[in-house]
Amino acid sequence: MRNRVPAYLTARARELRNNPTPAERAVWHRVSQYRPAFTRQLIEPPFIIDLACRKAKLAVEFDGSQHLDTEVADDRRSTFLSERGWVVMRLWNSEVLTDPDAAAQLLLQAAAECLGGTHPQPLPFREGRARRPRSRF
Repeated sequence: MRNRVPAYLTARARELRNNPTPAERAVWHRVSQYRPAFTRQLIEPPFIIDLACRKAKLAVEFDGSQHLDTEVADDRRSTFLSERGWVVMRLWNSEVLTDPDAAAQLLLQAAAECLGGTHPQPLPFREGRARRPRSRF
């Protein structure tokens, strides 16, 4: 039987999901359309991961200026997640906002590497298929 997630973590994750930072929003709009799927504000008690790909076990943390003084806490969080099989990436908000396309591409490549080299960007619907002739009846 799985342990239930504490209610305060669920409430906090919901609050963070409803009020994303500009960097989170910029990357989310770029990676949400690809597979494997990414999830925002995933709870891994006692932490909440900013952006995660469950299938690839890739955890992405967006760090702003508030993280300059919390290096020890960030290291503890990264160690905790790594011990549970997650690959942790940290991106600075300022760098993400400067080039969100590059940040999204970096995340997609990291997800592909975590999955053993599979490509996380599928072909668009029906691309590469021969077109079937329409019947005239």
